[in-house]
Amino acid sequence: MPRCLDSLLSQTHGELEVIAVNDGSTDGSLTLLAEYAGRDPRLIIIDVPNGGVAFARTTGLRRCTGDYIGFVDPDDWIHRRMYAELLDAAQREDADIVMCAYVSEFGGFARPKRFDMPDYVAYRGDEVRLRIADRLLGPIGDEVSKPEHLDAWGTVWNKLYRAELLDEITFTDLALIGSNEDTLFNLSVCTRARSFVFLNRPYYHYWRANEQSITTRYKPDLAGRFLNLYGCLESAYLDNGGSEDEQSRQRLSNRIAMNVLGLGLNIVSGSNPSSMRGKLRELRQLLRHETYSKALLRFRSGPCPPHWRLFYRMAGMRLTLPVFVMLIAMEAVRTKKPIGRNNRETTPNSAGRYDHESRRAGDDAHELLPSNAGERHSI
Repeated sequence: MPRCLDSLLSQTHGELEVIAVNDGSTDGSLTLLAEYAGRDPRLIIIDVPNGGVAFARTTGLRRCTGDYIGFVDPDDWIHRRMYAELLDAAQREDADIVMCAYVSEFGGFARPKRFDMPDYVAYRGDEVRLRIADRLLGPIGDEVSKPEHLDAWGTVWNKLYRAELLDEITFTDLALIGSNEDTLFNLSVCTRARSFVFLNRPYYHYWRANEQSITTRYKPDLAGRFLNLYGCLESAYLDNGGSEDEQSRQRLSNRIAMNVLGLGLNIVSGSNPSSMRGKLRELRQLLRHETYSKALLRFRSGPCPPHWRLFYRMAGMRLTLPVFVMLIAMEAVRTKKPIGRNNRETTPNSAGRYDHESRRAGDDAHELLPSNAGERHSI
């Protein structure tokens, strides 16, 4: 947390308030926050019982007084000019939302997220729905080419929002939807927005070095909670002006099909107490579930790399054992600790300055499917 607070309070744009929500922590966070608040009156502390990430973010959101609002998770940090640059773009373009790129930090090395976009893009009017909101509902065409990055656009922590746009929007409890609360939130916001700016500059640093990442924990009934998620996504899209047409139905269907990867990884997780036979049984039930089975049959994986095409082809054919083997291999790769990686593709304020700090339960699922499953408290 110290590097997060340091990066916020040292922003070159000094006219800001930092709302820190202490969501029932028992690790000394409240004491640390009080020390920082004693030195800088811009830091405002809200101490509440533990209620989960949705409750913490919504609580903080309702206390904000600024014209623009951003979210930062407590183990991440930001470039010292991030909010100055995002606010400058917002004011120059009269933008409702400004988004920047980000860097994934692994402790020993850093990897910028590559967005195949120009350095600066501004969308207005219907373009915001067509380019952003529709994509948040689900990918279509060439957008499906990188299943492992399904929700890279759906995170809340690398964005700046016009405050009035968020007046009636809250975060949805993960107990109901299982994951993707960021994407659901952004879908509701982006269907209302009339202007959106993207800066292809990695100002946000996303800490992924925790070996015990929340994304490796088994979540019972995640497939069932995802069915609630799909209903919430569809409602958020249609209730805010989205079109109920074949393309939107295909987008949501593609999301459901692509989420089979994340749901499968959840099943084969080492923290799943079931035996191998039990995991195979659970995977078989997933592949034969009517909603997921229909989505896999409709899914066209042609733009995907060969290994993803093979995975979704086997999943669509309900070949439980081959799918299980591929998932085990993926799980081994994604949970393997990097070795000998000193080639730090880094930008200013990069990783390695705070290696003494504890590794927290992070959330890298937006890079693996499903996204944003972490129970991380917002600052």
